Amino acid sequence: MPSPLENLAGTGKPLLAEAPDAVEFAGLVRSGRARLNDARNAALSLESRFDLAYNAAHALCLAALRRHGFRARHRYIVFQVLPHTLGLGPEVWRVLAKAHDLRNLAEYEGHVDVDARLVTDAIAACEAVAGNIDATNKGV
Repeated sequence: MPSPLENLAGTGKPLLAEAPDAVEFAGLVRSGRARLNDARNAALSLESRFDLAYNAAHALCLAALRRHGFRARHRYIVFQVLPHTLGLGPEVWRVLAKAHDLRNLAEYEGHVDVDARLVTDAIAACEAVAGNIDATNKGV
């Protein structure tokens, strides 16, 4: 029986099967951690901190997906598959999905509506992802 990730892979589906790459994984984790650290810097604007937290989360979630042997065709899917890549629930991926929607509004429509609560929640969700990567890496 195929895994949930395998069910999402193939022609016209949101994932592509691709062998994991340890160097790519390490680079994504390193990039995600650096951005997460910078997102915690209260001296930066909320918009900058949000952008850093979102991109940190994306890098870390993509690393988790790549470790499972898949690549995303769309940015959003890396958050949706968190239950299957890191065992994280809706309390994490829903925050990141909301951040993704707001990121798109800012990037494509110039509409930036970021508040302190969203930045705090995005950082906390990203920290949950990072912590889970640490925990699952111990077995790798």
